[in-house]
Amino acid sequence: MAASRSRTGDLPKKISSSAIMWLLATLYGFPLLWFVVSSFKPGGELFSYPLTFWPKNPTLEGYADAWTSFDFPGYLVNTMIVAIAATLLTIMVSAACGYALAKYGNWWLKVFAGCILATTMLPTETILAPLFLVIRNLGLYNSLAGVVVPAVITATGTFMFRQFFVTVPNDLLEAARIDGSSELSTFFRIMLPLSRPIILTLAIFSFQWRWNEYLWPLIILNEPSQFTLQIGIAGIVGANNVNWSVLISASVLSMVPLVALYLVFQKYVMNADINAGLKD
Repeated sequence: MAASRSRTGDLPKKISSSAIMWLLATLYGFPLLWFVVSSFKPGGELFSYPLTFWPKNPTLEGYADAWTSFDFPGYLVNTMIVAIAATLLTIMVSAACGYALAKYGNWWLKVFAGCILATTMLPTETILAPLFLVIRNLGLYNSLAGVVVPAVITATGTFMFRQFFVTVPNDLLEAARIDGSSELSTFFRIMLPLSRPIILTLAIFSFQWRWNEYLWPLIILNEPSQFTLQIGIAGIVGANNVNWSVLISASVLSMVPLVALYLVFQKYVMNADINAGLKD
């Protein structure tokens, strides 16, 4: 009886929590839904009064113009190259750096960890000038490599792996070394497979960061053929007029890869057992 009453008493709390979550989902989702639906409206309906949610005359003309009026496919390919390359390199470098910070006791590594952490306290804009000089002197100006290289090392990714590898028992590493496993073999065959949830999480974040990045590619890229998607879409905005139908449709198209990435990988992140294989 007591357990039944307890479950009955918790029911209002569960209902109220669910109602709050649905309310928040609606508040966050409605503007996005309006944005997507507006991409199917002709230009004349976007600012008609009174405003209407559903298009009266749905059309795909905005998407067709977005694909053909400027080099959308080329910008898409450039952005895909930058996002994929930066994500793969970020995962490998962050994992290796996090492993070293977690499992080696050298004093200078602790100093290095403090320096990495300090970079999170600096606004990105403060390092743009020296970063530009370094990339220019390396001969990477006006190239996609110049966009990728500065994005490889991230304090966030490094400390995500570092905090995870700290939880891995040292006995597991000692057993691997006794069996004759080298440090590289231990890292690639034991530590990386264990950190799969962190890899997938960082992959989603890193891909999103690089896909949406605007300021740094705008500074480092000069040739239109090298532009990323965000620069290309910003170019639709003219000095005197804006083709809102094309702008909205191009923006929706730019969101598709991010949504697809999340839908594909989120189930692996949600279902992954972060503590798998870590019990003594």
